[in-house]
Amino acid sequence: MSKNNSIEQCVRENLQSYFRDLDGEKPDGVYDMVVRLVERPLLEVVMHHADNNQSRAAEWLGLNRNTLRKKLVEHKLL
Repeated sequence: MSKNNSIEQCVRENLQSYFRDLDGEKPDGVYDMVVRLVERPLLEVVMHHADNNQSRAAEWLGLNRNTLRKKLVEHKLL
C-alpha cells in the first residue's frame, strides 16, 4: 500500500468511526470539520520540514505564500 493510500485509508476509517459514533444523529458541517482537522497538522508538519520557511512550504503545498500565511494565522501557527 502506498503512503497516499494509507493516509486515505486513515481518513476513511476515522470518518466511518465518526458516523458510527453519531449513533443515528444527523451530521452537520462534516466537510468543514474534516478540512479544519486535517489542515492544521498538514501545515505544522510541512512548516517543520521546510524549517519554517514560508516560501518553501507554500511551494511544496502548491499554495501562494500569502494564502499559506493566512492559513497559518487562522490556525494560530504564527
